Amino acid sequence: MTKAENVLIDGTWRPAETTGTFRAINPATGETIGPVFPVSSRADVDAALVAGRAAAEALLEVPPGKIGELLDRYADRMDQRSEEIAETAHLETALPLSPRLADVELPRTSNQLRQAAAAARDRSWTEPSIDTQPNIRSRYAALGGPVAVFGPNNFPLAFNGVSGGDFAAAIAAGNPVIAKAHSSHPRTSQLLAEEAFAAVQDVGLPAATVQMIYRTAHQDGTYLVSHPLIGATGYTGSRRAALALKAAADAAGKPIYLEMSSINPVFVLPGALKERGAEIAEEFQTSALMGTGQFCTNPGIVVLQDGEEAERFIEEMRARFEKANPTPLLGLGGLTSLGDSVKALETAGATLITGGSKAPGSGCRFQNTLLRTTGEAFIRDPERLQTEAFGNSNLFVVARDGEELERIAGSFEGNLTGCIYTDTGGGDDALYARVERQLRLRVGRLLNDKMPTGVAVTPAMNHGGPYPATGHPGFTAVGIPPAIRRFAMLQCYDNVREPRLPPELRDRNPGGVWRRVDGRWTLDDVKVG
Repeated sequence: MTKAENVLIDGTWRPAETTGTFRAINPATGETIGPVFPVSSRADVDAALVAGRAAAEALLEVPPGKIGELLDRYADRMDQRSEEIAETAHLETALPLSPRLADVELPRTSNQLRQAAAAARDRSWTEPSIDTQPNIRSRYAALGGPVAVFGPNNFPLAFNGVSGGDFAAAIAAGNPVIAKAHSSHPRTSQLLAEEAFAAVQDVGLPAATVQMIYRTAHQDGTYLVSHPLIGATGYTGSRRAALALKAAADAAGKPIYLEMSSINPVFVLPGALKERGAEIAEEFQTSALMGTGQFCTNPGIVVLQDGEEAERFIEEMRARFEKANPTPLLGLGGLTSLGDSVKALETAGATLITGGSKAPGSGCRFQNTLLRTTGEAFIRDPERLQTEAFGNSNLFVVARDGEELERIAGSFEGNLTGCIYTDTGGGDDALYARVERQLRLRVGRLLNDKMPTGVAVTPAMNHGGPYPATGHPGFTAVGIPPAIRRFAMLQCYDNVREPRLPPELRDRNPGGVWRRVDGRWTLDDVKVG
């Protein structure tokens, strides 16, 4: 029997207490590849939780500069091993090595870590607030318990449980992380965890600051997120699994931040379609088929107003989708799920334009697929016609008129993004105002005249949105420092003596932290007397 790879628990790469094993699959060929990895039992979960809680308590005494040093050191080590990491991710996901993984996602990932390092040092993310008259002071600070991070299959680096945005934010807040690797790319996660743990050792932080297991039974995942020792959880993945974890965490009163599903509606108003329909078609094809459509910001539904231009646009997209070769999905599960979703849309009344079946040949490929329905049908049955088809499948909704466009916008569930294309001469402006009023409340990020696929890693970015895009509309999974505050608690100090206060809340401000003093943001010291 082949020996399974080790898990990282409490500062040691050791054999798992296992209930089974698995191997990764190369989606391009459908063949199993790489080493054998363990499915951890509850004993591993318990061991990681106990070690994580001890690390969390030790980290409370660690200066913020040390946390920043860890994140910077990890980013450096990741870059030094970038070629091997990117090549491994390519084999396990079939995502393009270049430019996707090597030139875009890996640099983004190390950049996220460096942004988090800067925020950990700067401390302004703690939002210190000082009311001098009653002598009440507050700030955000570490949770005092480990954060569990569940990474998705579609971003093996930038959202990985042991390297992605949730990981960076949790560490920057001063929490240890228990990473749950995704089964689609276990070797990639192993390489990242090796460098993360080496960085912990380089800097001299508690050994259990970073831990990782590969897979657990579903019941042990819910056990992890609801355990008394856990501080919080960050999860990116399917809605069904997310809601099972949320139910367990909520019942135990444990914070959990979910990114689940999003169809990211794109409205192309009549003036824009007439003015530059071919240009928009090019943008849509690039966005819809990039990464085989496996982005959480993939434009899953395009809403048009009935007319010759709309029919011409749909025909243009049919020809483009049929001409483009289908690229691999991320795995066999994704292939099955996409087929089921397309059938569900057809059952709900959508008409197949092209595709709809597994592509011929080996590997996890599905035909590039387009469907259409009417605005009336969408308004009548919006829930079923918003079934997420995660992959290279898209739905056109054709409205009769502006009133129906507005009603369609008001029928959407919560999404990460929503986009409206308008003409440059102002002819669409009145209709834009009507559609935007409905759409704005249903999306985390509103775009004009650009597809939603790209997510800039900047402080103002919101990668969140109303349910069911996420579990809470007030938080973002991308953007430092706002993403950090998900993994922090608000601590208030009432009439606490000056020497006993944390540095951010003392009268002097030698670190230059932005603080709200008596309602005004300032870098100044508190004026006493």
